[in-house]
Amino acid sequence: MSKEVHVVDEGCCLSEAPSEWVKRWSGCIVPGGRVLDLACGSGRHSNYLARLGLQVVAVDIDINRVTQCHENDVFPLHCDLENDPWPFMANEFSGIVVTNYLFRPIISSMIESLVVGGCLIYETFALGNEHFGHPKRPEYLLAPGELIDFVNGSCQVLSYEDGYVSKPRLACVQRIFAVRKC
Repeated sequence: MSKEVHVVDEGCCLSEAPSEWVKRWSGCIVPGGRVLDLACGSGRHSNYLARLGLQVVAVDIDINRVTQCHENDVFPLHCDLENDPWPFMANEFSGIVVTNYLFRPIISSMIESLVVGGCLIYETFALGNEHFGHPKRPEYLLAPGELIDFVNGSCQVLSYEDGYVSKPRLACVQRIFAVRKC
């Protein structure tokens, strides 16, 4: 898979509506599967995924915003992902969704928590975003091709984008849809 850079002219995960990237790939998660919405924020993706018939574990450090989810299949879990131990077992989820969040030390544990054949839908900010708004600090921005490097060897990359989006605001992002193969 080449690491190309291009302009993506569709909405991304920077608003309260579900991310177009998440909407595009969430139908690939096995029906009725258990999904982790990591650093879920207000739960916009948790609610969306639950409406698709998925059982969603919605994890965030501030779970109060997620408790407002109105879907029965959303299970909020308070966790400080950057200080608490990884709370999940290997082979636990049919899908993992991450948007607008990057904490490199948990990436390998996150991928191990996918079942073989499980889907990783990941979208976050990349280098270059510092010119358009927050986040600006390099530790919160992906280097070119970094998402591919994270999954290399353990997942098959089915789609990858690295570039600029114009909606809902100008930003630089990376997106990956990958399936765990081992």
